[in-house]
Amino acid sequence: MTALDESRVMALRAQFPQLSRRVHGKPLVYFDNANTAQKPQSVIDAVSGYYRECNGNVARAVHTLGSEATELYEGARDAITRLLNAPSRDQIVLTSGTTQAINLVAYSFLAPRLVAGDEILVSHMEHHANIVPWQLIAERAGARVIAAPINEAGELLLDELAALISPRTRLIGITHVSNALGTINPVAEVVALAKARGVPVLVDGSQAVPHLAVDVTALDCDFYVFTGHKLFGPTGTGALYARREHLAAMPPFFGGGEMIRTVSFTGSTFADPPHRFEAGTPNIAGFIGLAEAIRFVESIGINAIAERERVLRDAALERFAGVEGFRLIGQARQRAPVFSFVIDGVHAHDVATLLDFEGVAVRSGHHCAHPLMQFYGVPATARVSLAFYNTIEELDVFVTALERVRARLR
Repeated sequence: MTALDESRVMALRAQFPQLSRRVHGKPLVYFDNANTAQKPQSVIDAVSGYYRECNGNVARAVHTLGSEATELYEGARDAITRLLNAPSRDQIVLTSGTTQAINLVAYSFLAPRLVAGDEILVSHMEHHANIVPWQLIAERAGARVIAAPINEAGELLLDELAALISPRTRLIGITHVSNALGTINPVAEVVALAKARGVPVLVDGSQAVPHLAVDVTALDCDFYVFTGHKLFGPTGTGALYARREHLAAMPPFFGGGEMIRTVSFTGSTFADPPHRFEAGTPNIAGFIGLAEAIRFVESIGINAIAERERVLRDAALERFAGVEGFRLIGQARQRAPVFSFVIDGVHAHDVATLLDFEGVAVRSGHHCAHPLMQFYGVPATARVSLAFYNTIEELDVFVTALERVRARLR
């Protein structure tokens, strides 16, 4: 794929309508990509095109609109299979996002196996979506969730994680890339450690798929989940990849239409995976948009995106070092272009609010990572998260805006 030089980046930026708007009279600098990425015009057109041209429900329809909608919708499953290098499209469950996917694994796969005294192992840097579902099922069973430690740099302590794997460990949940720190975790090593002990692993790839090439076959993980709206696709989309034997053994989590084979008042039988986990009318337009988002990424090349973002990451770190009072939270050696920071003496919400008046959009808060904030002893951070369409010039605008904010708050 062609490298992403500045001219190509600018041509790609022109395909994102939101990136050309102004906020408070100033050009928008959008640095909140870890929360949700902007959408290219092709994705917007794919969503509106469904409603405009073939608005029909999917599955069983024999009329033209329904058949066309089904073909487009199922195209998302094919696109996700390619994206993750999954062995089969039948191992891809379409979900509303990472949260639903993890809950599906929690309640359908793990809860039936969980007994008192069992343990679920996660890392200290997990998003709440990879903590709370495990806590809910653990409380019911008398099991517990334990956290593998990290160091001050925000890196997983792999030896300590290995030491925490015990005969009572029933599952390991690990983020591929931290949404708050940008840390890229050694998930292949985690999977290898777990596999040697017979422990299944769920990898949260929400922050990985926009930045890195993901190969679930090579990772050899049991489950991999991600969210579509961080991958330039619509909200309310995502997927679960799972080993075939796990899906075959998992009972349905949601009941309703489309996930059944037969229904009577004496009982029901269910469709084969993945459809037994996809009850009800899905987000058809959203998944048509997600399929287009994946094609958009494929047209650029994920390796070209990763290389471009390494350039942005390094440029950002260089500029942050020159900002007075700027403290970066987490300094992992392997990281994506996601940065949490605090400004001495200023609350993160005030920083984000005043940056907005400068046209710069950053996230502030705990980033759904309360335990991580507690580890660093801060109530909240501001977060800069970059995508390939961001520019060096925008980083300079951000630094200048941050200096103005500091001056106003002195």
